[in-house]
Amino acid sequence: MLNLLALSFEGELAPSLDLRCLSPGRKPPDGWGVGYYPGGEFAAALLKEAGPHPGSTRSELVRTWDPLESSIFLLHLRTATWGPITEANTQPFCRSAWGRDWLLAHSGSLEQRLPIPPGATFEPVGSTDSEALFCRLLDWMREQGWHSLGDADPAQLRGWLEEMNGLGPITLVISDGQDLCVYADRTGATRCWLWQLAPPYERLILGDEDLELDLTKRGAKSRKGFIVSTDPLTSRTEVPAHWKQISPGALLLIRQGALRAEVLPSWSQEAGAPPSSAVTEFEARKRLRRPPVAPVRVMDVVHRTVYRYDQPVERSAHKLRLTPFHDRLQSLLSHEVSMSSGVTRADYEDVFGNRVRKVLVESPYTELVIEGRSRVELRDTDPLGYRPLRERSTLPLVWMPWQRNMLQPYLLPPELPDTQLDELVEYAMSFARRNDFDLLDTLLDMNFSIYKEYRYVQGSTTLSTTPFDVYSERQGVCQDFANVFICLARLLGVPARYTCGYIYTGPKHANQAQAEASHAWVQVYLPEVGWKGFDPTNGILTQTDHVRVAVGRQYTDTTPTAGTIYLGGGRERLEVSVRCEPVEG
Repeated sequence: MLNLLALSFEGELAPSLDLRCLSPGRKPPDGWGVGYYPGGEFAAALLKEAGPHPGSTRSELVRTWDPLESSIFLLHLRTATWGPITEANTQPFCRSAWGRDWLLAHSGSLEQRLPIPPGATFEPVGSTDSEALFCRLLDWMREQGWHSLGDADPAQLRGWLEEMNGLGPITLVISDGQDLCVYADRTGATRCWLWQLAPPYERLILGDEDLELDLTKRGAKSRKGFIVSTDPLTSRTEVPAHWKQISPGALLLIRQGALRAEVLPSWSQEAGAPPSSAVTEFEARKRLRRPPVAPVRVMDVVHRTVYRYDQPVERSAHKLRLTPFHDRLQSLLSHEVSMSSGVTRADYEDVFGNRVRKVLVESPYTELVIEGRSRVELRDTDPLGYRPLRERSTLPLVWMPWQRNMLQPYLLPPELPDTQLDELVEYAMSFARRNDFDLLDTLLDMNFSIYKEYRYVQGSTTLSTTPFDVYSERQGVCQDFANVFICLARLLGVPARYTCGYIYTGPKHANQAQAEASHAWVQVYLPEVGWKGFDPTNGILTQTDHVRVAVGRQYTDTTPTAGTIYLGGGRERLEVSVRCEPVEG
C-alpha cells in the first residue's frame, strides 16, 4: 500500500483523490489524512480519519469537494506501529509556529520514540514516534533561529535528519505553506520516488489499487509540478510516467513546482566530502542577477525585405520602422534605407519614439525590394549595475497617479476571456510567490522559465495567436514568448512593452533562425531605474547582442515594414533576410 504522497505545483491545483482502499471488501488503512493550504495562505486545512469504514463520508469529500485547492498537498495512509488508532495519531500532523502552519507526514517507524526535553516549546498531542520527531524538529529549527524552510540551511537540515535517521527508517515530507521539504531514508528501507511534471497535457490520472489521483478532473489547466510518492503510481492517461528514485539520504526543497535545493549525502560523493548541493534551475535563475559585464560592441545590420506579386501593383503606401534607436545605451553611427521604387513623403517620430518613414509608390511593380543598412554601437554592458544588490523592490509596485497615467498603455493586459486571464494571473502569481515577491527575481524567473519550458517551433503560431494559446501549448517563436512575458508582467502590475530589433547569435548558434529575421523581446519599467530588456526566447538579459529598433504596446506598434495596396497585386510572396554581424577592430 502506498504510504505517503505529496504534491507541489505552480499555482493552485484542485485534484480529485479517490481512496479506493476504502472500497467494500478491501482492508482499509488504520487511518488516512490529507493536508493542504487553501487560498495560497499559510493556514493549513486537514481532512483525516482514524480507523475508517469502507465508503466513509470523509473519503468522498477529498474526491468531490471543490474547496480542495492548493499548491501543496500531503496525503498519508497509515499502518499503525506506534500508539492506538485515534485521530491524534493520524497523519499529517499540524503545528502552528512563526505565523504559519507546518505539516509533516512520515513513512517509516523509529526503533524508539524520541523523548521530549522538559520545557520544550513543542509537545506531542498523540503517542506516535512521528509526532515526537515533528516536535523535536521544530524545536531544533527554533534553536537555529529559522522561522521557515526558506530560512533553513538545506545541508544543516539534511544533517539533522540523517542523525535522526540513525534511530530508524525516515522518509518524510514537511511543509510550511511555501516550501515542500522531502527527505529520503538513507537505508532504503522506505523508498521515495519523484516525478517532475511538465506541461502541456490534457488529462492526467495516476493510480494503483489503493488510490486514484486525477489532476485535471476539475478543469484545471496543465501545470508544472513535482509529485513525491513512496510507491510509483501508474499513469492511466497518455502522459507517460517518469518516476525517478530519490537518492537515499538526499534532501530536496521544492517551491511552487520548482526545485529550490537538492542536497546529496556525503557517501554518494567522494569519501570524506561534505554533503553537496546540486545546482538547481531555481538557483541558476538568480545568477542572472549579476550577469558578466559585456564589452562595448559595434554591429552592422542589413535588413532586406522583398515583396513579389502575380499581378502588377499600381499604387501602394508603406510605413517602415528600420531605424535603430539612438540613446545613452545605443548610438546609431550610420543608417540608410533604399527601395527599388517609391518616394518618401514623411519621416517622423511616432508616439512611442520610433523613427517611421512613410513611403508612397505610384509606379507599377511586381517586385518591391526594401533594404535597411545600419551601423550601431551597443553600450548596455552591465544591465543590472544600477544599484547595490542589497537593495530590492517588492511586488506589488505602487505608482504615483501621474506615473500610472503615463505607463497605462504598458499596464493593460490583452483582452482575453476572464477564465483565461484568471488562469494566467494564477500562473504569474506562482512566480511571485516562489521568489518571495522580489521584483527582480520574479522577472528573472519568468524570463528563464519561458526559455527552459517553452519550445521554439517555427510556423506553430500566427499573428492572431494569444498569450493564453502559447501558455497552453508551451511552444511558439520569439514574438509569442515576448507576448507571454508581457502579459504576465502586466498582470503583476509591472509595465512591460514589446521590443523589436535584431540579435547577434554568433556564426553557429543552435537557433540561427532568430538572427535571420527581426527578433522580439521585452522591456520592463523598473522603479527609479527605467526600461530594462529581458529576452525570454534565450533566457537572458539584453546587453550588446541586441539592437533595438522599435518599441510599443504590441507587435503592430513595432512592425518593421507594413503597407497598404490600393490597386492591383494579387497573390503576395514575402521574403525577409537579416544579417547581423559585429565589426571587428
